[in-house]
Amino acid sequence: MSEPLPEWTEKERKVLFRDLVKIPSTTYATFGLYRYPAKFIPQVIAYVLEKYAHPKMKIFDPFAGYGTVGIISRLYGCDYELWDLNPLLETLHAVATLEPMEVDVDKILRQMAISHEEFIPQWSRLGYWFPQEFLPFLFSVWGFYHSLDNVYLKLILTIPLLKTTRYFSYDDQQRQKLSKSPKSERRVKSLLVSDWKTKFFQMVEGEIRRVLEGLHEYSALSPKQARAIVKGGVDTLSMELEEEKDILITSPPYLQSHEYIRQAKLDAFWLGYSEDDIRKLSKLEIPYREVKVQPVYSETFSRYRDQIEESHLRAIFNRYFWGVLGALTRLQDKVKSYLFLFVGRASMRGQSIPIDRIFAEHFTTLDWIHEVTLVDTIVARRMFSYHVNPATNREDRRTSVENLVILRRNA
Repeated sequence: MSEPLPEWTEKERKVLFRDLVKIPSTTYATFGLYRYPAKFIPQVIAYVLEKYAHPKMKIFDPFAGYGTVGIISRLYGCDYELWDLNPLLETLHAVATLEPMEVDVDKILRQMAISHEEFIPQWSRLGYWFPQEFLPFLFSVWGFYHSLDNVYLKLILTIPLLKTTRYFSYDDQQRQKLSKSPKSERRVKSLLVSDWKTKFFQMVEGEIRRVLEGLHEYSALSPKQARAIVKGGVDTLSMELEEEKDILITSPPYLQSHEYIRQAKLDAFWLGYSEDDIRKLSKLEIPYREVKVQPVYSETFSRYRDQIEESHLRAIFNRYFWGVLGALTRLQDKVKSYLFLFVGRASMRGQSIPIDRIFAEHFTTLDWIHEVTLVDTIVARRMFSYHVNPATNREDRRTSVENLVILRRNA
């Protein structure tokens, strides 16, 4: 691969976003209700809106993931639009922005326990991911969920049921993608010889109370009324933006890490999505789709690509930058003031790829001014940490910092 770039340039500055704003933690309020791969930390968005935005500005995130940009935008009185390929975005965002209300948790659990409703996901692999002993019970509790007419209660129940159901599956929850492991099989085996129904309801109760607590904490931060457009299950690489925005702030996927549908599909099937729905969305993920050739105005991009010998890795490298930069280049035409691009330096064959510098070089060629790149150290990860990446058998150099590239429209 290419010679390493100098560690720092005059446009890069170290920061700790957690120390720059007054958000207590990344899991405070409704910021961390649902486990989402590569989640956008709220302090970054708060820093941007505090320093660069004012009320009623229009904020746009085309790779919105869990929807944190929208949750934070409300705190600053900004209108916003969120897109993501993951169809769960709309539901997760609706939960995270609910107003707190009194809920009789014990009554909900009693009704769930005696429900005779049934819901069976349209998923041919259900028996692979769940032991047969659990399935009739899960069909019953999810039948209760889908029979609810009270939209508020249904939203309150959504994340608790998703999290508890996943715990009762063979998914190894410490991995970023849906996958079985000896560890997850041991967990399920242990559940099977326990009073697992009681355990299920105890977990659901705890998660409901966590959601309710999070909603009260979020309300205490005084979110404002905002005009919100939230679109899940959409293809950012081809969607057109209908109105101008003041600020684009996003954390696009990193190189080979755009397999979020594979992670989310277990939840999506229980929420009622079909195999056909998931198959169509999976085909739109960057590692698997064909992407039209797009110009990338970056010497760093060319230099790193020329050093990639394996054709399949070069194809992934090309698809990523043609796809993500192609989309951002198209969308920036309708952004009036600033681009904020939050990316890490993902590795390919053990080589760290400076995605942030490639983005900065590209957009400065398009007449944006690169003000600065703020380099933030990653404090914690949900994934396993490996000395050797099991997929490549090479030393693992996953990104230890993330970079906020700040670009201003050249007026």
